[in-house]
Amino acid sequence: MPPRIALLIVQVGTAESLEQVWSRVPESVRPQVAEVMIFDGSTQRDAGWVKSEQSLLQAETELSVFRGGGDLGRGGAQILGFKRAIARGYDIVVVLRGDGHDAPEALPELLSPLESGAADAVFGSQVLRGGGFSHGATALEAFGDRALSRFESLMLGTSLSELNPGYRLYARRALERVPFEKNSRRAQFDTQIIIQLRGAGLRILEKPVAVQERAERGLSSGLQYAAQVLKSVVDYELHEFGLRHHPEYVVPPAHTMKHGALSSHSQLLELVGFEPRRILDIGCGPGELGHVLRERGHYVFGVDWSPPRFALDAFVQADISHGLPSSIDGNFDIVLLADVLEHMIEPMKLLLAAKQRLSPGGSLLVSLPNAVHWSMRAQLAAGRFDYTNKGLLDRGHLRFFTRNSALRMFRDAGLEVRTSRSTPVPWENVLPRALGSTVRDKAEKVDHFLTRLRPNLFAYQHLFQLRVAAPAGS
Repeated sequence: MPPRIALLIVQVGTAESLEQVWSRVPESVRPQVAEVMIFDGSTQRDAGWVKSEQSLLQAETELSVFRGGGDLGRGGAQILGFKRAIARGYDIVVVLRGDGHDAPEALPELLSPLESGAADAVFGSQVLRGGGFSHGATALEAFGDRALSRFESLMLGTSLSELNPGYRLYARRALERVPFEKNSRRAQFDTQIIIQLRGAGLRILEKPVAVQERAERGLSSGLQYAAQVLKSVVDYELHEFGLRHHPEYVVPPAHTMKHGALSSHSQLLELVGFEPRRILDIGCGPGELGHVLRERGHYVFGVDWSPPRFALDAFVQADISHGLPSSIDGNFDIVLLADVLEHMIEPMKLLLAAKQRLSPGGSLLVSLPNAVHWSMRAQLAAGRFDYTNKGLLDRGHLRFFTRNSALRMFRDAGLEVRTSRSTPVPWENVLPRALGSTVRDKAEKVDHFLTRLRPNLFAYQHLFQLRVAAPAGS
């Protein structure tokens, strides 16, 4: 069944431009457009508007016109349109500028990645016919836009060639995962939703779209927009550091694998080794760590509340907070609890269930955040305890551990420690990309040295290799 599309035409200047935009929508796409939402700055209808609206109605497409768009703002128009599209169950939302600069002819190509599930959002970047990306009216504006785009990409880890293109397509499933309604009602909205999509681990795909002429803006509006972009990026970085709270950036965390040489994931891979093992990955999440283990020749069985995005050998969907399902096949050489126990109301219950799945001589690998890390102590000293999207104060954390409290829990569960390690702060996820990999790598090495001197103070996480304790007196 083809997806149902909501077409948002924002900042329409004239009735003629509205009629021209709709006439350029390909015939193959029109039957999928369930509703056209028009947001224009005028407050009254004239004969031209009536004619344009009638031409849309003749296409048997529902039409909604929202007046006073100038007061509503570009962001406010999108918030209203997105809410309406979600409430009505449309699959894809297309945002077109009503000035004719966005090319409706490109819709089939732009819709394709969303229809196939290859992307969660698609941006159409303007390319002048004859070559060259559109970046403004003058050489000065072009330089400023390129510099600002580069800054945004470095800070946020995006790779957009054009600074916040206005031509955008969103899957409803992506909009449902981010708090877009908390964004600015002005043009700053476009930057904020990019940050939200990135923070939630959603995929943005950029495709070039040929246009006849550049979409220009004046110098004063360009400077104002640049200031808004800078403010949005800085606000997000402060939010991620836990120094400020911005509700628009409270998004479902994207738990991705940490690739630093001394990160918890790299050290867990080292503890597993390369000799083929049967591994049970409890709370496997998207399955990235398990997939790497599988690629190394291990058999990996994952279990979590939602299916992984990466390939594993086997998977069972279950709520691990209630224990492990009986459908898990056999016992395992290694049971992995990577960043899991802190999310449990009763971590001991899951730990005991994991222990029962160990083969004789098997190992249980556990990673836990350090509740008395220096950053936590600094926050408490300042009278603050704010949850964040991820990290030590991930809002999904229900239990907090020190090294000693973790050791007591293991002892009570009948487990003994074979090896314990510490990890530094994952600087790859903290320091802005603008500083480069060399700075991040050096920060990681220095931090790891400090964790070995004072693990209780500097260890970001504690790693444990456990085995079943021998019976007392044996």
